[in-house]
Amino acid sequence: MTPDADERAGEPPAANHNARTRFEGRFTVVEAVGEIDLATAGALAEHLDAATAGPRPDVLVDLRYVEFFDCSGLRVLCRAEARARERGGRLRVVSDQPRIRRLLAGTGLLKRFPPLPGTSGEGRR
Repeated sequence: MTPDADERAGEPPAANHNARTRFEGRFTVVEAVGEIDLATAGALAEHLDAATAGPRPDVLVDLRYVEFFDCSGLRVLCRAEARARERGGRLRVVSDQPRIRRLLAGTGLLKRFPPLPGTSGEGRR
């Protein structure tokens, strides 16, 4: 068993309409899809809770397929990032959408979540 597998806290939750989890190398990638708001943030939180459950989590939250993201989603991101940090890990955001960057900047969270252009080696040449 590899060290990466040892660090994972079990199987991720089943994919739902708004979130799914996959593994890319050392990263746990939680992909958010569609609209993340008060009604759907819990579906994303379920995946982020599982992704940050183990020691030293290295989580990428992929927001490239999000059509709408409000303060409920930001609250879930902040909670998961704090949890990852408490466990000696990190949580980062992946997005190539200007509106996500504007949302993070407008809420003062851009320094906490500077968006990466892709997961693993995507978009970096």
